[in-house]
Amino acid sequence: MQHLMRAACVALFITGAIHPVWAARVRQGTVANALANPIRKVVTMLQSMQKKVEEAGAKEEALYEKFQCHCKSGGADLQASISAAEVKAPAVSSDIEAAEGKLTGSKEALKGAQTDRSAAKAAKQEAMSLREKEAASYAAEKADSDANIAAIAKAVAALEKGMAGSFLQSGTAQALRQLIIKATMSEPDRQELASFLSGASVEGYAPRSGEITGILKE
Repeated sequence: MQHLMRAACVALFITGAIHPVWAARVRQGTVANALANPIRKVVTMLQSMQKKVEEAGAKEEALYEKFQCHCKSGGADLQASISAAEVKAPAVSSDIEAAEGKLTGSKEALKGAQTDRSAAKAAKQEAMSLREKEAASYAAEKADSDANIAAIAKAVAALEKGMAGSFLQSGTAQALRQLIIKATMSEPDRQELASFLSGASVEGYAPRSGEITGILKE
């Protein structure tokens, strides 16, 4: 019993002796932790910022590489287009020259066609004018011919009826006088008709009225 009590007293003594030291250390640790927490927080914030900056840098680098790739491919395509254009340029130039030549030829052909058209119009107008003149001349000649035929018919009818005297006083006789001047006939017949139409010795022509009528009917 005494032994147990002695052990308990020793334990209490040791505990009492150690307790102040342990308490002091605990207080020091608490202060250190309190001081370390703000620094740790700042470090954590800085580390977070660093991570974000690194991530942003990685994205920028990826975009830059993509841009560089696009520039390279785009530059290659552009160079290919330039090369193709350089190859095609002579052909295009030849096509342009050919087109210009065709255009010049077309202009000349058009000019020639316009000249031909103007000439054709002029020829047509001239032909129409000539045709109109010929038609007018034919109409005049036909009218004159019809008048002459009518005059001869009247003269023949008058002579056949024995009306030579009254016929010679008519306008028809005067028309016949003009007609025999330019008519196509033998000169003796022309002289015979002229003498008859002049009215000289009409009675003397009575026996020969049949002859005069025959001449007029020819």
